[in-house]
Amino acid sequence: MKHFFVMLLMVSSAILSAQPSSNSEIKYGSISGRIMDTELNEPLPYVNVIIKDNNDKIITGSITNNDGTFNIVKIPEGIIKVEIKFIGYKTIEKEVNIGKNGYKIDVGDIYLQEDAENLDEVVVVAETSTIQQKIDRKVINVGKDLTTSGPTASDIMNNIPSVNVDQQTGDIALRGNQNAQVMVDGKLSNIPAAQLLKQLPSTSIKQIELITNPSAKYNPDGMSGIINIILHKNINVGFNGNVNFGLGYQLVPKFNSSIDMNYRNGKLNFYGSYGNNISENANFGILEQTESDLTQLFDITDERNSHLFKVGVDYYINEKNTFSIFTNQNIFDGGALGETELIFGNNSSNNQIQLFDNNNQNNSQQYNVNYKLDFDKEGHNIELEVDHNIFDNDVFTDNNFSGIGSRPDFDEFTDVERTRTELNLDYVNPLSESAKLEVGLQARLFENEIDYFSNARLQNQLGAYIPSATNFNYERNIYSAYASYSKKLEKWSYQLGLRAESVNVNALALDTDLTNNITSEFPFENDYFQVYPSAFVTYEASEKNSYQFSFSRRVDRPGVGQVNPIPEFNTPLISQFGNPELEPQFTNSLEVNYTRNLEKGSITAGIFYRLIEDEINQGVFVDRSTLGSGRVILRIDNFDNTSAYGFEVSGNYRPTKWWSFNASFDLYGRKQRGFAEQLDPSIPNPTENDIELNKVEVDNLIYNFRIFNNFKATKKLSFSAFAMYRGKDTGLNFEMDPMYFVNLGMRYSFLEENRAIFSLNFNNVFDTQEINILSERPFRQEVNFVPEFKTIFAGLSYRFGGGKYRAKSRKQRDNDEKSGSGFL
Repeated sequence: MKHFFVMLLMVSSAILSAQPSSNSEIKYGSISGRIMDTELNEPLPYVNVIIKDNNDKIITGSITNNDGTFNIVKIPEGIIKVEIKFIGYKTIEKEVNIGKNGYKIDVGDIYLQEDAENLDEVVVVAETSTIQQKIDRKVINVGKDLTTSGPTASDIMNNIPSVNVDQQTGDIALRGNQNAQVMVDGKLSNIPAAQLLKQLPSTSIKQIELITNPSAKYNPDGMSGIINIILHKNINVGFNGNVNFGLGYQLVPKFNSSIDMNYRNGKLNFYGSYGNNISENANFGILEQTESDLTQLFDITDERNSHLFKVGVDYYINEKNTFSIFTNQNIFDGGALGETELIFGNNSSNNQIQLFDNNNQNNSQQYNVNYKLDFDKEGHNIELEVDHNIFDNDVFTDNNFSGIGSRPDFDEFTDVERTRTELNLDYVNPLSESAKLEVGLQARLFENEIDYFSNARLQNQLGAYIPSATNFNYERNIYSAYASYSKKLEKWSYQLGLRAESVNVNALALDTDLTNNITSEFPFENDYFQVYPSAFVTYEASEKNSYQFSFSRRVDRPGVGQVNPIPEFNTPLISQFGNPELEPQFTNSLEVNYTRNLEKGSITAGIFYRLIEDEINQGVFVDRSTLGSGRVILRIDNFDNTSAYGFEVSGNYRPTKWWSFNASFDLYGRKQRGFAEQLDPSIPNPTENDIELNKVEVDNLIYNFRIFNNFKATKKLSFSAFAMYRGKDTGLNFEMDPMYFVNLGMRYSFLEENRAIFSLNFNNVFDTQEINILSERPFRQEVNFVPEFKTIFAGLSYRFGGGKYRAKSRKQRDNDEKSGSGFL
């Protein structure tokens, strides 16, 4: 913590100054101003400001910032019209003469009056989703077509460009890589990402940001970047809310519901929410080791019962001071009940059955306090935020075996206690109309302790199964300072940043043989200092064409699961363990994007290249305790430097008034290096000398195509069709067959002001979606999994309340907007 306060003093003592730039352009001018609500006398964010010529032809335009201000440049000399439009308010038009009245025109405060006839539109979510390419991120504005395509965030993620969700595990990947940070409203959670995505209701999502080359202001974690889920915030004046219900079914039912409410009056905004996800999920699979004629059958049903609560309050002390506090509480009770059967084709008398009953209970708590001080100059502020997370997880697994030669039954118990504390101090100073400086300090304190006990998991040298216990304590503290400077120069704009971090890692694993009371210690320390530069350049060639270039350096710090020596899972043929001595992986990433604005849509294309140092990947080992059984052990390790590259194109287009679509194609290539042990299954009574260690190098090229169609039949009735094709995926130790599927859906709006929506979706209509895997190392294995892909989902949502205008919002870290209601 002392590092944090030292950096605080250093930054506080810095003197910031800059000279405003002059504008030598004599044939172009700019218009600035602020849009206000007449009744509330408060700024209006996101108002459309449109610049037209005398013939009402659109020249350019923009939207107002969170503080209601706007500044539009590159306006031709002459008489122009300024049109102010905002849903639920009356349109205002002003005439301005660029040149005669000057070249830098400030229209001052413009007051908008509400339009009672169109007031209901203020709270209506857009029908269709759109995609925007910004200087450092791709933003998907989530419309009704996406929110009604599935009940949870996990269900709609596969509809998003560049994102893939493993339908079996729920793990999420960005640009073909799972080393991505998942955030909600700019904040990390102690809840595992796969569990978190299955708990977030899709209807609570406002935007999804894909930040593939984050700036210095962001934490540098995650090779692929950041997936930031922005939730709706109900801060409308008065009492407002939404309620949602959903039911899905294929083999077993899945239910979810949510409600969020807020009450805003004067200086206080109170909000709260509750959501649940109660489901069972069936999964069937088969694994065949063809050379040894060994087959393993899987029949697993997992159960999820999650409940999320959120309560918070925003206190607008005065125009310059805002104080906010909220808490999230998550309760999860789930597990899995399954059966795996080993079938020996050449000797059926050796067949074995494993029955396991897994119970998983976890609780997550988040407490957040935020204070923001605005100075006299517009956009000049300092903000302090403290965020504290607590996560407790208890997992109990009962393993029962039957069959000749099967191992003894055993139980496993794992207790996890995890805390994460984050302190942020951010300072923003708009040095001029076209320049801005941002500096900040951050401390991230993370501690994780795991206690594991098994009464008969391990074998001793005599082959007897013995009770054992493992304690693993992992502590990581990170102290950071960053600075970012941005500048706009007519058609060009750039942003330069630098982040410095000091990292202290301490880990200790204690492995105890409870029979002989022998404890082995495995300590690990890793302290390092790193600098992470970033650069962004944008060139707006015209209203229709823009180009972006970016560079950043990032790090993949080993996750708790990757360094945890306790087994992540056990089956008769496979176990997976972490590696406490795993080192960080660093990535230098370059990216170029091009955006073309069309009359009825837009298209964005881009390429990227990554240079990866000390690559983290998976090694495959033969289980030496059971040679000849076909059992393997998976373990994470560091390998040589490697590289990755990719190409993406995405866009949205509206061919007709009743048909619109979003489509994307992405292609990723990556060279992977690792090693795998091999053992010839035909060798009788094998020994360790028969094991061969092979270096493995794989060039993996994978591509995805997806298209989401929205068809508007009437003002109230719409239909959707989503199709996706995922190409072959070749990893170090496996090859996954291509996968493709089609989902169909409909939604119907009804009641007064279309406050209610009924939706119906049918996934995997043609029953083509399944998982087929081929592995050659250490044995030839073929795997086929068929989870519940062919599901039907029905949903009902209803919004209530009469608030028409949302209040001033508190800032979200790493994005100039704060979402305080909704979930998490």
